[in-house]
Amino acid sequence: MILFTLRCAGGHEFEGWFRDGEAFDAQQTAGEIACPQCGDAGIEKALMTPNIGRSHKKTPAITPTQMRAALVELRRQVETNCDYVGERFAEEARKIHYGEVDPHGIYGEASAQESEALKDEGIECGRIPWIPTSDA
Repeated sequence: MILFTLRCAGGHEFEGWFRDGEAFDAQQTAGEIACPQCGDAGIEKALMTPNIGRSHKKTPAITPTQMRAALVELRRQVETNCDYVGERFAEEARKIHYGEVDPHGIYGEASAQESEALKDEGIECGRIPWIPTSDA
């Protein structure tokens, strides 16, 4: 596994784990990598500092199974503790931000443009990789 620092066309930086450099290239070419902040698929590798190992304790790498389990648990927490608002996400986020309704956790769908507009208004939101809760 290899960790790359990535950057979207909007300048947002984030990290991504890949089997190897070829796996990154294949996913990038297929448009399968998207910015978690704005959804942009124009992703490139950003400048990175080398990770030079030290002789003391090394943190074990997270496995794909552990990553999947963490994302399933994140989804469970969101679904348990937040209100699903569907395609009205941007509208509901604005109501909360401007004090029209009591603050509470919400989740739903928003286009990349809607997400960017919310951020331009100073409204915090993010994209979560929403994976199925089972392998089937």
